[in-house]
Amino acid sequence: MSMTPSSPTGFSGLDCLSTGALVLDAEDRIAYVNPAAETLLGVSGALLLGDRAGAAFDRSPEFLDAILAARTTQETVIEYELDVSVSGHPPIRLGCSVSPLDAWPGSVLIEMRAVDPHLRIARLEQARLQQEANRELLRNLAHEIKNPLGGIRGAAQLLEHELPRESLREYTQVIIKESDRLQSLMERLLTPHRMPRFGAVNIHEVLERVRSLILAETPSVTLRRDYDISLPEIRADAEQLIQATLNIARNAVQAMHGDGHGHGRGQGEIIFRTRVARQITLESRRYQLGMRVEIIDNGPGIPDEIREQIFYPLVSGREGGSGLGLAVAQTLVAQNHGTIDCESRPGHTVFSIFLPLPG
Repeated sequence: MSMTPSSPTGFSGLDCLSTGALVLDAEDRIAYVNPAAETLLGVSGALLLGDRAGAAFDRSPEFLDAILAARTTQETVIEYELDVSVSGHPPIRLGCSVSPLDAWPGSVLIEMRAVDPHLRIARLEQARLQQEANRELLRNLAHEIKNPLGGIRGAAQLLEHELPRESLREYTQVIIKESDRLQSLMERLLTPHRMPRFGAVNIHEVLERVRSLILAETPSVTLRRDYDISLPEIRADAEQLIQATLNIARNAVQAMHGDGHGHGRGQGEIIFRTRVARQITLESRRYQLGMRVEIIDNGPGIPDEIREQIFYPLVSGREGGSGLGLAVAQTLVAQNHGTIDCESRPGHTVFSIFLPLPG
């Protein structure tokens, strides 16, 4: 049976849906596009009909993976958030479900809906509150660990002076050095707890300070700037924003260069970008105007298995990493009434810091 929109058993009933709908035939060709999908994707359905999905959506690998998974498993695949770009148009953030159609083996129905950015930020805020509760638990644990840790170190030092042979001191040195390492980790867990000192802050001065530090530490990295110089000053703690941004930028450098010192993956690029963000919700409060600061890198991306937990303490995608850099960054930004978002795919990772603007 020919599967076309004009066939008697076609898909005209989907024309009235408020959600976007596409149908792909068994040969991966687009057989139907409803009006809502045309509006959502910003392209005429007549231009898409007959095109292969792999060509029309060639810049949307996650979208194509969802289609393949639905065909392979013969089950509905749901993606709550992914970037979809069609025929060279700018990507849009969508949620979608891909369902096999039993009546036409190999064909699938794709339903799409726009992701509300305000709901997304609300979810980020909820996640931040949960993560802050986890960090508070870790801070309490850190306080409890510090005292016995000091006792262990002191006892090892006393024992070292009593040992009859120099060769035995190798073991006490292990105890002392590992105690110092854990002590340093505990201090870092407790560091972001101080209250912010608010003042007038120019965000571009913050970014320039971070830029100079990153270039001094890793000269091989390319760091480009894309600033909206019309952005006004904000009320914030400059030192906290410097530390938060520096943690994110260092994380990007380490991802691109393996060890963070310019070895491993060759030269990488980081972009600092600032823009106005309109109608945003931060800390359950609505702001007409906000600021979006983006730290963009072309590294390998965040592993799928930790993508949802990257802001949790002690979660790291790098061997030997403490997993505290991003957790501390989120805490510092939250203390300045902001939030952090992250989107990542291989070759393109974006950390976005949202902060309120005065007025």
